[in-house]
Amino acid sequence: MKEIRKVKFDIKLQNHIWFWGVYFTLNFLRWGAYFNDYPYAFKSNLIEFSLVIPLVYLNLFVLVPRYVLKQKYIMYTFLLLLSLFAIYLAKTALTYYIISENIWPEANREYHPFEINHIVAVCIGELYVLAMASSVYLTLTWLRERERNRSLRENQFKIKLKYLENQIQPHFFFNTLNNLYALSLESSKKVPDVIIKLSNLMEYVLYDVKGTKFVPLIKEIDYIQNYIEIEKLRFENVEVTINLESNIDDVVVPPLIFISLVENAFKHGGLNNKNLKIKINCKVIDNKILDFEILNNFVISQNHNPKKGIGLVNTKKRLKLIYKNNFSLKHQTKLNFYIIRLQIPTQNEN
Repeated sequence: MKEIRKVKFDIKLQNHIWFWGVYFTLNFLRWGAYFNDYPYAFKSNLIEFSLVIPLVYLNLFVLVPRYVLKQKYIMYTFLLLLSLFAIYLAKTALTYYIISENIWPEANREYHPFEINHIVAVCIGELYVLAMASSVYLTLTWLRERERNRSLRENQFKIKLKYLENQIQPHFFFNTLNNLYALSLESSKKVPDVIIKLSNLMEYVLYDVKGTKFVPLIKEIDYIQNYIEIEKLRFENVEVTINLESNIDDVVVPPLIFISLVENAFKHGGLNNKNLKIKINCKVIDNKILDFEILNNFVISQNHNPKKGIGLVNTKKRLKLIYKNNFSLKHQTKLNFYIIRLQIPTQNEN
C-alpha cells in the first residue's frame, strides 16, 4: 500500500486562539473606524470569521495533505473553488438575513447576489485571508520541523560519535591487555607497574573524558605519555621523543583523538624492529592550526601495512564528524620512516 504523506500540526491551541482573536480585533477596529459603524463591523466580521476559520483548517488538514502533497492539483483547485462558492452562498445569505439587505454595504453602489463582481470580490477576500493564515501557519510549522530535524541530526551525530569512541577504547585496552599478558608469561617484574599505569589510563577514559566533547591538550599529552610508558615496558629498545614547540596550555581537543596514531607507531613500527624510534611533534601554527606529527621507523623488508587497523579508520571518521572537511590527516613513507601528520583547528578553553 502506498504511504500517504501527512502534514503534522502541533502548534498549541492557545496560539490559534491568540492569532484569530488579534486578527478579528484588528479587522473589527479597521472597518469600524473606516465606516464609523462599529456595530456593523462587529457583526460582519463575526459572520466572516465564522466561515473563513473552518475554510482555513479544511485547507490545512484535509485539502493540502490529501491533494497538494499527493500532487493532485486539479482536484485541489476544484474543491477549493467549490468551498469558496459555498462560503459565498453562506456569507451572502447570513448578511442578507441578519445584517442588511444590502449584501455589500462597503461598496460604493448596491450589489445583488450572484453578480459576477460580487462573487469575485467575496472569493478574493476569502482567498486573501486563507493565504495569509495558511502562510503564517505553515511557516511556523516549517520552523518547528526545521528545529526538530536539527535536533535529530545533532542526536544522530552524538550517537555515531559515541559509537566510534566506544570502538576505539576497547581496541586500545585490548592491545594493552595483550601486552600485559605477554609480560605475565615471562613472569616479568614489570607487571605491577603496567597494572598501575593501565589503571590510570582507564580512569582517564572512564571518568575524566566521559561525556566530554573537548579536553585540554595537556591532559591528552599526559595520557599519551602514560601509554608510552606502558609500551616501553614491553619494548626493550625503544626511544620516544616528544617535542612541544608552542604554548598549548589553553588548547582543547577531542578526547582520545591522537592515541590511535601513537598505537599505530608502536604496533607497526615495533614489528621485528629491535631499535624502535618514535618522534612526536606538537605545535600551534599561527594560533589557528594544531599540528600533530608522529614518526616511527620500521624494518623496510617486513610485510605490513601501517595504514591498516580499526583505530586509524575510526579516528578519521571521528574527525570527519567533528570538523567536517576542516582538517587534514596525511601519511607518507620516507626511507624507513612512516609519518602521520594531523592538522585540526585550534580551540581554546573559555
